[in-house]
Amino acid sequence: MQKITVTYGCGFAPVPARTMHDQVRRLQEDLSKLPQYQPETKHRFHGGMYCREVWRPAGVLVVGKVHRKEHFYLIVSGTVCITTDSGVQCITGPAMIESMPGTKRAVYAKTDALCMTFHRTDATDVDAAEAELVEDEPTAMYAAGNLIKNTTQGVLS
Repeated sequence: MQKITVTYGCGFAPVPARTMHDQVRRLQEDLSKLPQYQPETKHRFHGGMYCREVWRPAGVLVVGKVHRKEHFYLIVSGTVCITTDSGVQCITGPAMIESMPGTKRAVYAKTDALCMTFHRTDATDVDAAEAELVEDEPTAMYAAGNLIKNTTQGVLS
């Protein structure tokens, strides 16, 4: 026998299930109204690979873009709470996650944390790599290279 769960919303209309992807997008909308954090980001290109190294101090929450291709996400050091398809996981580095196409993550640094992503690409500069590897998102909080797009709410240092 199959179990059916019904959730009621306004006027007893069924509430549509929200995916983690939808929840992360909603979080991004809310975060965009607050002062923004400019992540310290280093970019490296070598042998058909692009490595992105991102440092975050404890207490910082960032939302990334939708990735087009599979890649590795490495928590080098520290503890982060990160969205996955199965919910939020708190992970202490060193640890590696395999990310699939369509991934959009929110990452909260529980402690100071260093994280890296590794991508296959023939690109040799950040703009070309981002054009190939992430979807164009007009509402994204960051431009190419993790530069803050909208500073009207202020910038945290």
